[in-house]
Amino acid sequence: MASLMENLIDTLGQESREYEQLLALTRKKTRIIASANLEDLQKITDDEQQIVSRISNLEKKRVEVTADIANVLNRDVTQLKLADLVDMMSGRAADQEKLAAVHDSLKVTVRELQRINEQNKTLLEDALEMVQFEMNLLQASKAAPETANYTRNAYNSGAQMGVSNGNFDAKQ
Repeated sequence: MASLMENLIDTLGQESREYEQLLALTRKKTRIIASANLEDLQKITDDEQQIVSRISNLEKKRVEVTADIANVLNRDVTQLKLADLVDMMSGRAADQEKLAAVHDSLKVTVRELQRINEQNKTLLEDALEMVQFEMNLLQASKAAPETANYTRNAYNSGAQMGVSNGNFDAKQ
């Protein structure tokens, strides 16, 4: 059981360090989104994917170790929480302290990561709205005003001056 707990603490420690690296990249991403630098955004997204892949592997390892611990304790793995393990380790104060510290560190890091991701999501949505606004403005500027031509029945003909068929010309 002691080696299983050491494996769990080690795995959680590695996972916590990876999340902290991801958090640092996410903070950097906020500045990049604000500056609208697509090249740097692509690079940082690639770096994030590498970290997420490592976190995924560590998460699989954590699930395996937790299942082994649940098996030894004769508990249902789906009901076994990290906070419960911390409470169960009251007889081993050093391990309990390490596990509690890693657990708290992970909670704080993941909450901060969620907060910054929400902020980045809002920034990206605002950037998309701005692009849409600029596209609409560009399309509106290409539309010519209507002429004051009237038909025989005194209705406005709706003719526009210098209007093309509205297709986008990439060669311009």
